Amino acid sequence: MSEVRPHSLAEQEIDRLLGIFPRGFDLSLDRIARLLDDLGRPQDAMPPIIHVAGTNGKGSATAFCRALLEAQGLAVHVHTSPHLVRWHERYRIGVRGGTGKLVSDEALLDAVLRSERANAGQPITVYELLTAVTFLLFAENPADAAVIEVGLGGMYDATNVIQNPAVSLIMPIALDHQTWLGQTIEEIALAKSGIIKRGAAAVFGRQEEGAALDVLVDRAERLGAPYVIYGQDYLAHEENGRLLYQDDNGLMDLPLPALPGRHQYSNAGAAIRAVKAAGFMVNEEIASAAMKNVNWPARLQRLRSGHLVAQAPEGSEIWLDGGHNPHGGRAVAEAIAGFEERDPRPLYLVTGMINTKDPKGYFEAFAGLTRRVFTVGIRNSDATIDPVALAHDAAEAGLIAEPVDSAAEALALISVLARGDDRAPRILIGGSLYFAGNILEENGTPPE
Repeated sequence: MSEVRPHSLAEQEIDRLLGIFPRGFDLSLDRIARLLDDLGRPQDAMPPIIHVAGTNGKGSATAFCRALLEAQGLAVHVHTSPHLVRWHERYRIGVRGGTGKLVSDEALLDAVLRSERANAGQPITVYELLTAVTFLLFAENPADAAVIEVGLGGMYDATNVIQNPAVSLIMPIALDHQTWLGQTIEEIALAKSGIIKRGAAAVFGRQEEGAALDVLVDRAERLGAPYVIYGQDYLAHEENGRLLYQDDNGLMDLPLPALPGRHQYSNAGAAIRAVKAAGFMVNEEIASAAMKNVNWPARLQRLRSGHLVAQAPEGSEIWLDGGHNPHGGRAVAEAIAGFEERDPRPLYLVTGMINTKDPKGYFEAFAGLTRRVFTVGIRNSDATIDPVALAHDAAEAGLIAEPVDSAAEALALISVLARGDDRAPRILIGGSLYFAGNILEENGTPPE
């Protein structure tokens, strides 16, 4: 295993804050609003904002929005969470005429220190402090647009101090984070609908749950927010190896997205419609460039080199994905099944998960697809599911599972099992964005 890199000065400061203030979420807007007031309300000095919520697909939609805007030479700030390896990944600073760059360590440290000083020791969570950092960084660096991904839920997420978004984009809603958001689809949809603002445009991505869509439409209509619905007002689908996007303005014939999986077709469509609704131009040339250049680590990311890849059987096809709930598991399993149709290979899973998820529901999506699951603990996580317990969950879903101490050990065992096969294996590593971060760090291929 490769050595874990030392933390930078900004990361050391955030580590110190994690020892002082609560981790995780405390859903309320009072503390973040008070802190931002003390910082001079940087959220009011932002470029036009695309605010993105949803259970699944919001990270991919964020990546598509960024690609669509950068394809026309615009500077785009991007906030995402969680990060995979470094805190810096949460803050991408826009560059006009180029691609955005992760915030420098010096700039991040400065913004963190200013946020902490302004808070003056008052009760707050680290997530709220770091959300204030988002608004400081994005307000103080000129840009044409900002894409801001919700951390959890929407209505009381710290990013929801945004009062006048250019557009609110809500991606597919499914059961997840029930401890914070509620036990039913309707309750979760209500939480996510909170980013819809009075009179501001709203775009609803593909919703498999009609009850969720009903909640979104009800809030939009009560607030007088003009809205469009996937499958009714716009649509994106594959035809003859191309992505066809259609809305009231006509049809665009595009290359398939660089992000693999059929679920990315509707994600791309939602992003195109959201960027249009935000008032930016999207034509076929811009959208084609965006589909080719979009990049989003740990979402069916092909690992082609690195320390861990070198330990897999020669010729292995290795995919990394952070999908972590049943809906995400089904989307990834469908994509893997598509790979299997074109290029049959033995499939192995290397999986780590945290204890707020539904492991059995996730594993059930892979019944009949995978030969064996190797379960691994997530490094530096108090919420990791013990590999033995996770293997039991996989077995209850009908899979053959074995707990191991590390991803490297799993790859070594796969090498032994694959010796008698005609084809090198296909290996899917995932089950959690936190686990995906462990893998990228151990592999020596962090996001850039």
